[in-house]
Amino acid sequence: MNFAELDLSAEIGRAIEAMGFEEATSIQAQAIPPIMSGADVIGQARTGTGKTCAFGIPVLERIEPNTETIQALILSPTRELAIQTAEELRNVAKYKSGIRLMPIYGGQPIERQIAGLRKRPQIIIGTPGRIMDHLRRRTIRLHDLKMLILDEADEMLNMGFREDIDTILAEVPDERQTILFSATMPQAIIDLTHKYQREPVHIKAVHKELTVPSTEQYYLEVREAGKLDVLSRIIDANNFKLSLVFCNTKRRVDELAAKLQSRGYAAEGLHGDLTQNQRDRVMARFRQGELDLLVATDVAARGIDVENIEAVFNYDLPNDDEYYVHRIGRTGRAGRTGKAYSFVFGRELYKLKEIERFTRSTIRLMKPPSILDVEEKRVNHLIKEIKKTVSEGKHQKYLSIIEKLTADPGLDGSENFLTTFDVAAALLGMALGSQTRSASLSGWTEPVVKTKQKSRGIPSKGRRAGFEQANRRGRKERQK
Repeated sequence: MNFAELDLSAEIGRAIEAMGFEEATSIQAQAIPPIMSGADVIGQARTGTGKTCAFGIPVLERIEPNTETIQALILSPTRELAIQTAEELRNVAKYKSGIRLMPIYGGQPIERQIAGLRKRPQIIIGTPGRIMDHLRRRTIRLHDLKMLILDEADEMLNMGFREDIDTILAEVPDERQTILFSATMPQAIIDLTHKYQREPVHIKAVHKELTVPSTEQYYLEVREAGKLDVLSRIIDANNFKLSLVFCNTKRRVDELAAKLQSRGYAAEGLHGDLTQNQRDRVMARFRQGELDLLVATDVAARGIDVENIEAVFNYDLPNDDEYYVHRIGRTGRAGRTGKAYSFVFGRELYKLKEIERFTRSTIRLMKPPSILDVEEKRVNHLIKEIKKTVSEGKHQKYLSIIEKLTADPGLDGSENFLTTFDVAAALLGMALGSQTRSASLSGWTEPVVKTKQKSRGIPSKGRRAGFEQANRRGRKERQK
């Protein structure tokens, strides 16, 4: 359906056209008309299907610009999603005068938010905890609320916000429109709809929209004990610079991030137990390329929008089919082809087949790379770097050092002078043999020889930071 068929105002239509949208997604085409009519709606759709505009456009159309009270409240599970939603609604409301909206979330000084509330916004997008804080302070009043939207309701329940939601809804008028969006429909969500909605219209995005064609998908059969080694080897063999690794629990995130750091990777964990300042610092380092690996839970990864992610790893297979699509959709953006790897074993293979049917895609079996595979790819990568350095003339300032080496006698004082081949081979060996992170592959039948830690070539700035961080940690432990 074209947006022109949805009977939108000229201002909203102009903004949508400026954003480059022409055709409404399935969830938008189904949800906008009933929400515009004032009906309660249950929308089942994941992130990336256009659900923000599915409820955002009707919200903006139904707001009365001349009324200076809060008319719409959008509850989001995370700070990142609240900010993202506010930004998108601002774009849609670009040409509609008199509309004021404001994101409210934890981690931002509450005094600044109170100052912003004095400007009388009609739309609030906020996280449950901070909304409750303002309700207690009486800095937010919801007596004139017309629309309540629960965005990603399943995530809010998973994060333990059910009591907060009940508290907030006790403060809103009974005569209101309640809209709920959720990727999944567990019993807890159904109970929520029965309690707070009246004859809701149930809308569902079709599964065929949940494919990720620009992502190459692989799975590897590997036991738990071998996952870390397989992960290390895939990263080293492909020379990935920016990757996301998903675990199902916060504890797993912390453990894996620590193990990766001990192997010399610049890795950090991201989950809900981190303070907002900690999360902001981790994300800033990831966006700036100071981290190679971001290890995260599904909830913490919401709102991550980084264009250059080369690979996504399902270290743990997700519990929900739709979470798989959420995860691998983080790579393969902006016309690039991304890669996704899932580690499975035993009965998890049946779950993987379900995901394959659900996404209507092919997930190919892949054999873990051996140490020899990693070594060969690292050599090839280093050779390319050498050729590039020579072609750009960056080697010129070091020629005098090579000349001195070949002119001096050997270390034993004899007349065994070094050749340029000797020097080149020695330097190549030093570059390849200084820092290997892929250890023996536990749970794999191929015999492996344990070697000293090596690197896959010239370490990046992020990897050097990872080594320095690991070394500092080791010194502190020894001092204890």
